[in-house]
Amino acid sequence: MIGKEECMEVRILKKQGKSIREISRITGLCRNTVRKFLRSTADPRYKERAKRPGKLDPFKAFLEERVKAALPHRIPAPVLAREIKSLGYEGCERTVRTFLATLYSRVTPEPVIRFETEPGKQMQADWCELRKGKHPLYAFVGTLGFSRDSFVVFTTSQAFDVLRECHEMAFSFFGGVPREVLYDNRAAAGSDLHN
Repeated sequence: MIGKEECMEVRILKKQGKSIREISRITGLCRNTVRKFLRSTADPRYKERAKRPGKLDPFKAFLEERVKAALPHRIPAPVLAREIKSLGYEGCERTVRTFLATLYSRVTPEPVIRFETEPGKQMQADWCELRKGKHPLYAFVGTLGFSRDSFVVFTTSQAFDVLRECHEMAFSFFGGVPREVLYDNRAAAGSDLHN
């Protein structure tokens, strides 16, 4: 496509006495195009093609509503593709997936609200099971509620005496004892005494 600038350049070069062949070489346009614009007095006009509706267009509103209703969760593209195929969609799943990506990029996630505590009030404690079986491996994790500083110690048991030692090591590491210790589950609090 030739624009107004190229058309003007062709006319200026002609006024400078250049031949059609030279103008063609300088501008990179074919000679017939140069000739056409030299004969015409009007600027080039292009009709913008009407956008043809795609196979997915009739289903976009449905997909937008489904995505909005499911937030903050995402519905997989294959599921939504099956749903609209039952409604008459004849396109491929990739087209649905591409459209869904544009919808999810518009969604702004809700801000994370952090649970705040004042200094020295709380430590959160929990066990992580790293290895099961004959030779188990656990990690005791203690995290201060205010600073989010963490203490980790690895053990081979979750017995109460081990739990007590882990707490003492954590308090020593942090340089004090918080007013409360919050446990994620009952096993971390010492109900698992059989180990």
